Amino acid sequence: MGLSDVMRTDVVCLAPEATLAQAALEMRGRGAPAAVVVGEAGEPLGILTERDVVQAVVDGDDPAVAQVRRRMSVTAASIGSDAEVDDAHELMARHNLRYLPVMEDGRLVGLVSLREPVSLRDPMARSDEPVHPDTFASAGMLSQFKGPYSGGAPPDALVVDAPDLYRFGVTEVRRMIVIYVVLVLSVGRGVARWLRQPGRSWWYAAAEGMVDGFEVLGPTFVKLGQLVASSPSVFPSLMAEACLRCLDEVPPFDGATARRLIEQDLGRQPSRIFKAFDDIPVSAASIGQVHTCVLPDGRDAVIKLQRPDISKRMNTDLRIVCRIAKQVQRTKLGRSANVIAMIEDLHKLTNQELNFALEAHRQSLFRAHIGDFGDNRCITAPEVYWDYCGPHMICMERMVGVPMDDVETIRARGVDGELVIRRGVKVWMEALMVHGPFHGDVHAGNLWLLEDGRATYLDFGIMGEVSDAWKEVFKDMFFTAMIDQDFRRTVRAYKRVGALPADADEAQLTVMFEVMIGPLLDRSIGETSLGEVFKSSLTMAEHSGVPAPKELLLVAKQLLYFERYAKLLAPNYVMARDIFLIKNVFPEEVAKKAAEQGIELPE
Repeated sequence: MGLSDVMRTDVVCLAPEATLAQAALEMRGRGAPAAVVVGEAGEPLGILTERDVVQAVVDGDDPAVAQVRRRMSVTAASIGSDAEVDDAHELMARHNLRYLPVMEDGRLVGLVSLREPVSLRDPMARSDEPVHPDTFASAGMLSQFKGPYSGGAPPDALVVDAPDLYRFGVTEVRRMIVIYVVLVLSVGRGVARWLRQPGRSWWYAAAEGMVDGFEVLGPTFVKLGQLVASSPSVFPSLMAEACLRCLDEVPPFDGATARRLIEQDLGRQPSRIFKAFDDIPVSAASIGQVHTCVLPDGRDAVIKLQRPDISKRMNTDLRIVCRIAKQVQRTKLGRSANVIAMIEDLHKLTNQELNFALEAHRQSLFRAHIGDFGDNRCITAPEVYWDYCGPHMICMERMVGVPMDDVETIRARGVDGELVIRRGVKVWMEALMVHGPFHGDVHAGNLWLLEDGRATYLDFGIMGEVSDAWKEVFKDMFFTAMIDQDFRRTVRAYKRVGALPADADEAQLTVMFEVMIGPLLDRSIGETSLGEVFKSSLTMAEHSGVPAPKELLLVAKQLLYFERYAKLLAPNYVMARDIFLIKNVFPEEVAKKAAEQGIELPE
């Protein structure tokens, strides 16, 4: 029997943008239990059944607004009009389909259903019952899904459009009142606790109360606390210590919200995209949280979801913090820390973090460049799965390991901690001086040791990228420190980019560098802070009347992070003289230096 004898030729065809209400009216008006969703060229994209529409209503969708594309089942098979009914039944049974589009010369001419002949399937099955997502996956149907960023983010999505930091309106005034009340009450409660039960000092109690207020006020202030905690050399030590609590995870949003956010970005519910999705997040941070999932082909992945409405909320808070910073700037602490500049930087970095397309793009670039020199096989970064990415979500390879500061676990595995640190810093330096962009937030939670012995960078929300001129400056600095200690080179490099006055006495500055920095380079990590080297360098620039360059501050901060891991895992390691770190940046000079020292560099 031919298909022309059983197929329905009066096929209801719908555009993906049609609403569910329009679809229901069309199907009911023509007595059709299902419709074919077609593309611009008339090609079948999916099937929508009456049951799909009913399920959408049960799930709370508004049929007048929800689009067909969100509820259709992806179609991965069709059959020619000259085929036999048995051929259609076999194909539908093999792929577990209820409906099968019939094509002729590239045109849709009919639709076959298993409403009557169900012998090849469960005899109790309903023809319009939706297929379980695992069935689609096993038939290779979910693998046909491609989200809005399939193939990579479009160029316009990579543009960071940061709102005006200095705009101040009614919304900001109302929020500012809330902030002042919360902070005053929180600091007051902290001091009151100290009065009832005196502890370390009233100042630390006040700082603890301030952090309580940060947690109440939400993500922007948690992020501000993280900035203070990661800058102990800039802020009072007790304040920085109290703010360490801000590095802990923040409360997550619920699984229903997570599913809604995925549907908003990808156009379908997670159950129609992934083989599995876990509603419970594995981590939650100020801007987003991470959920695990399984892709249709069985690969384990994670999804980073941006908190709903976080952009508007954080930019409002940043405007208020900037107002407060103007007052703090009048104090001695404010002037020394240059708090307004810090808030401006935080505003810029926060809006970069809020651009998930940019983050995924930079992550892909960083990962792609790791192996450019043919080595670095022991360092990696998660692969971005672009087919499942959207404006507010990133889908990527799932990594399993421990943070770099989990010293007990790392030692228990018999891993050479010093070698892991050296390899990780080497990759980072190559990104800084050669490739760009480089990771701009390498705290322990963003640098893991994997179960297979490799190390991986994580979370690319904060990235740095310096100009070619600054790349040359850093090359000159590290060459000086690790190869020949000719500080004239560093002085000239600083003058080229304006970090030192152009008319400054070169000879005098060279002597100052030699006296202040030279002795520090020979000490082990356990004896001195690598940050002292950069702080001395920054101090010299400031004494010359030049503000501390942002590029130096960002790089110094990351080196301080690396230093912390080195102190834990390899306290005798002298990072500032390790020529292995610049092996690929200056291959000939490093090879010569290694031969002179009689050392063999690791792989």
